[in-house]
Amino acid sequence: MASSYTRRMNAGFTGLAALAVAMGIGRFAFTPLLPMMQDDAGVSLAQGGYLASANYVGYLVGALWALRPARAEVAIRSALLAIALTTLAMGFAHGMSAWLLLRALAGVASAFALVHVSSWALQQAPAGIVFSGVGWGIALAGALCLALMHAGASSSQAWIALGAIALAVTALVWPMVAGERRRPSASARLIWTADRARLVLCYGAFGFGYIIPATFVPAMAKSIVDDPAVFGWAWPIFGATAALSTIFAAGHGNRRIWTIAALAMAAGVAAPLVIPGAAGVLASALLVGGTFMVITMAGMQEARELAGANAPALMAAMTAAFAAGQIAGPLLVSFLLHAGAGLSSALAIGAVVLVLSAIALGLKEKPCPT
Repeated sequence: MASSYTRRMNAGFTGLAALAVAMGIGRFAFTPLLPMMQDDAGVSLAQGGYLASANYVGYLVGALWALRPARAEVAIRSALLAIALTTLAMGFAHGMSAWLLLRALAGVASAFALVHVSSWALQQAPAGIVFSGVGWGIALAGALCLALMHAGASSSQAWIALGAIALAVTALVWPMVAGERRRPSASARLIWTADRARLVLCYGAFGFGYIIPATFVPAMAKSIVDDPAVFGWAWPIFGATAALSTIFAAGHGNRRIWTIAALAMAAGVAAPLVIPGAAGVLASALLVGGTFMVITMAGMQEARELAGANAPALMAAMTAAFAAGQIAGPLLVSFLLHAGAGLSSALAIGAVVLVLSAIALGLKEKPCPT
């Protein structure tokens, strides 16, 4: 009994650490770094949208790549190493072309890691612990950037520091996944049903709805209070809330908790529209940060329960839809900024899409309207 518990906990914390690197750094380190890059590298908010979208295009490619069978040991190790190296390289590269390429490659590796870490870890570890890793990675990246801003460090130095951390964690995780030696079966095929298609579409709606505040929360906070001691806390709070939420939400029914979380997230996306000043940004950070990993966890668990041995394929399809939604979100922000409409219109659209997806999740036979 004790040995089984130890193995479960070891797998849980291995998954936690892997997702902290894959998502907290590989996907989301750019968010707290955007205000720093605005200050010392001259990156505009619109350019930030393009850099975010490059990462999400890579994420889509990585999710589609994950549809092919792969051995978890090789997939997890190679993806984490790629994330560490591309993050390090961001500190040495200069100019939009290089940054776009590196963020795209990090996105490919992040999606590949998420699918295979989820599939590997959920077979043997508590979901709440595993998926809390994303939030802890976000909180770590945000807190490090906050400390570096206080110290007067540059955005390049921040990228190098995060890359070094990712490399160290990858080295720790490397031997922990060494036991996964089974070669995946290429013969089994995922059979599509209306319910599985609905999950994919609603997961894509989730990606579109949440990514606007998830990408631009620190920048929104910075536009209100130009003091790192204040706006710099938005992202660590976002991450810590995400980490704790998965632990408390685990075991409460996948579809039901997903629906509730989608409605709460819609309120968070709309919060800056109805609550003025820093309070609206804080409410957005808490509500979006407290639900986005709950939906991720619930979605991946639902895929595992519905698809069984073919769960990696369904997880990959859902992740691809999520990535497509994320690509649309920042591009919409950039388009609206160029058109003079600002973030408000994009936030309103995102909130509506999330509400529609929550309604669709309760349907039995009809496809998701989003």
